[in-house]
Amino acid sequence: MLLYNLQIIIDLAFQFLFMNIETLAIQSTQMHDKNAGAVATPIYLSTTFERAEDGTFPHNLIYSRIDNPNRHLLEKSLAALDNGTHAFAFASGLASISAIIQLLKAGDHVLIGDDMYYAAAVLIKDIYGPLGIQLSSVDMTDLEKIKKSILPNTKLIWIETPSNPLLKISDIKAIADIAHENNALCGVDNTWATPVLQRPLDLGADIVQYSTTKYFGGHSDVLGGAIVVKNNDLGEKLKKIQVFGGAVQSAFDCWLITRGMKTMPLRIKAQTENAKKIAEFLSTHSKIKCVHYPGLQSHPQHEIAKKQMKDFGAMLSIEVNGNQENAFKMASKLKLFTSATSLGGVESLIEHRKSVEGVNSATPENLLRISVGIEHVDDLIEDLDQAL
Repeated sequence: MLLYNLQIIIDLAFQFLFMNIETLAIQSTQMHDKNAGAVATPIYLSTTFERAEDGTFPHNLIYSRIDNPNRHLLEKSLAALDNGTHAFAFASGLASISAIIQLLKAGDHVLIGDDMYYAAAVLIKDIYGPLGIQLSSVDMTDLEKIKKSILPNTKLIWIETPSNPLLKISDIKAIADIAHENNALCGVDNTWATPVLQRPLDLGADIVQYSTTKYFGGHSDVLGGAIVVKNNDLGEKLKKIQVFGGAVQSAFDCWLITRGMKTMPLRIKAQTENAKKIAEFLSTHSKIKCVHYPGLQSHPQHEIAKKQMKDFGAMLSIEVNGNQENAFKMASKLKLFTSATSLGGVESLIEHRKSVEGVNSATPENLLRISVGIEHVDDLIEDLDQAL
């Protein structure tokens, strides 16, 4: 019961194989309710499920920590969207990263990017470090430095592309090849791109991970994390970690994420178009020192982004002229951008990252991270212009 039935996997692969992602986002999240014929998916809040007279489980459901109809639907859709075979929903993005680290053992080494999401780095270093997991960081845009940083005990190379908050782009295929040449796994945090813009498993990665809080939910009202894989052995191990680790996503939160996924391709398309125009506007503004956005031809990894992404995403970072005080002052004058943590919602957000990450953060003090929403881009640009 720890893995999907093989025939179900085959059926799903053929069912969704030739669909465009806009269609896939709708079709893969339909439950086809046999009880009432409801078009909208019901929410199954039950924690336990009735057994048959002979003691069997007629619906293959025992207890909601093990499986739940809402989580099963979400995980089926997650696997379909990423061209994977096994997907696992967790209570948060960090919970899903934690599950990946639990694939390792004491003495194993993890190689991460030097611009990795700060909370994930803290998790690996401070929570799993004392348990024997070794950690080091490297510039993931430099393949030679990656090769030189691999140790005999390196078991996982962890990529975040685009990275948070400097939007560095890592060559997924090249790094996956390096990992496999050294008997290591390649994992990718694909939160900022989502399967709408980038499919790491198709590029050779072993594991793709998300904070589904962001673009999957899309409305800043639900926490979630997810892992998608193709490998059966990894799938079996991750299912065991999920079930017995217990950091599963609730039925209601699974329902919210699944509902959000239906419009995710359309939202991301609109947000990306807005982000491109905003990045172009800000890149020529006299009050802006630099703009970090892979869609700009001036971005150092623009060509790699073009090669592995369908589009460049809705996140960008800017460095204003001056220091931290100047950054805060600019953000405080905005009317349409909310100053808040997180990203990927329909509303535009802006945040001073270094003050969130702490004194040890390498993020420039004048940097502001922008999550572009679906408001009209002319209004957003006008707001940025008046604030600057």
